[in-house]
Amino acid sequence: MTPIQTTKMSNFRWVICALLFLATTVNYMDRQVLSLTWKDFIAVDFHWTDADYGLITGAFSLFYAVANLFAGKFIDWMGTKKGYLIAIFVWSLGACLHAGCGWVAMETQGYSSVAELGQLTGDAAVAIATISVWLFLSCRLILAVGEAGNFPAAIKATAEYFPKKDRAFSTSIFNSGASVGALAAPATIPLLARAWGWEMAFIIIGALGFVWMGLWAWLYEKPRQNKRVNQAELNYIEQDNDLADVQNRDVVREEKTIPFWQCFTFKQTWSFLVGKFMTDGVWWFFLFWAPAYFSDQYGYTSDSGMGIALIFTLYAIVTVLSIGGGYLPKYFVEKRGMNPYLGRMRAMFIFACFPVLGLLAQPLGVYSAWWPAILIGLLGAGHQAWSANLFSTVGDMFPKSTIGTLVGLGTMAGGIGSMSINYGSGIFFKWAAEQGSAFSFFGFDGKPAAYMVVFCICAVAYLIGWFIMKALVPKYKPVIAE
Repeated sequence: MTPIQTTKMSNFRWVICALLFLATTVNYMDRQVLSLTWKDFIAVDFHWTDADYGLITGAFSLFYAVANLFAGKFIDWMGTKKGYLIAIFVWSLGACLHAGCGWVAMETQGYSSVAELGQLTGDAAVAIATISVWLFLSCRLILAVGEAGNFPAAIKATAEYFPKKDRAFSTSIFNSGASVGALAAPATIPLLARAWGWEMAFIIIGALGFVWMGLWAWLYEKPRQNKRVNQAELNYIEQDNDLADVQNRDVVREEKTIPFWQCFTFKQTWSFLVGKFMTDGVWWFFLFWAPAYFSDQYGYTSDSGMGIALIFTLYAIVTVLSIGGGYLPKYFVEKRGMNPYLGRMRAMFIFACFPVLGLLAQPLGVYSAWWPAILIGLLGAGHQAWSANLFSTVGDMFPKSTIGTLVGLGTMAGGIGSMSINYGSGIFFKWAAEQGSAFSFFGFDGKPAAYMVVFCICAVAYLIGWFIMKALVPKYKPVIAE
């Protein structure tokens, strides 16, 4: 029975959602510092090629994937509050350490300044490129280990603070931090790099995570222990519990945790893994390569007015449109009477159609750079809406005690997909540029042809992923821990 509410419901769950949004924003800004500085700043100092950058981004994705194998279980073990604090401390430290790579390379090779490195030629330039790549790989490893904890902790916090019917919307809000971070980054990072050097860009953006830690330590407790959550809000949060007496929640039995290896015996697990593997790499590809794309294809460097405007517009479209990703399944559930999983899958099919617009980005780009910026923005908005609902399917089908583990596994699968597309793209772009007119695809030659190939892969990945997911789990079937 539902208790009669005599006091106005507090809304502290949205404060928690705002903290998750801020953490995800910082997460993506830390991740994007490199993509916005490598082509026009770092590569100049260290003589990097596309293949070098592809190796670094691909390795980061691999590190991230492996770390996620353990991150979810770590969050479930440590708890949401402590686990999140540790995760953001590690990734913020890793972000700041990037700033020291130039100094270490200079000292180990016996040069007097980082600026001197950019003047090297021949074997000396190759040596600096090699050692600098390894130094950045070390920092990306630390960054990846910490960042792996973000989504397992955030999804777990969402499951603790929101009923099922609101999770897709709340997830879409905090998940939009990815696009807001990607939106804020081009407006700030290249300017920081130009004014104070690329090293300070890493330090300033990385330090934001330490500020967030103070807010999280101060404000977060589980809903039942949080003095800022009144009984009316607690009843709302826990409305999914099938209890005869909602006033006696203190005696509720803790859910059993599904053993790690047993998770792989469920089709629901494989459905989530496929969805992440097929689509996460698309988002990461554009996150890592979009600034270089506009620099390569149109000559707009990341710190130029036009370069900043293009990337800003791209992520502005993503930010504005992706927040609506949580409304559509809510409409299907509340207005059309579907169960949460069915409503989510219906919405995800619609969102999977957005990336098909990516097929037009390169062809229309011959007329103006604004076309790929707009179309990639629409593709990214579709991804973010898709991703918010994909994460929420875990809460629909698995007990709360296992959510962190499942999200970690899914993010691992996404990291593997991202490693494949980013590392492969770096090698592919370098090869295509060397081939020139000898390599053609859909009317494009050389490196533009290579971009067209990758855009085509990105455009169809979501629909393929959706059909595989639907085949694995055709209808709602929750997993019960025994």
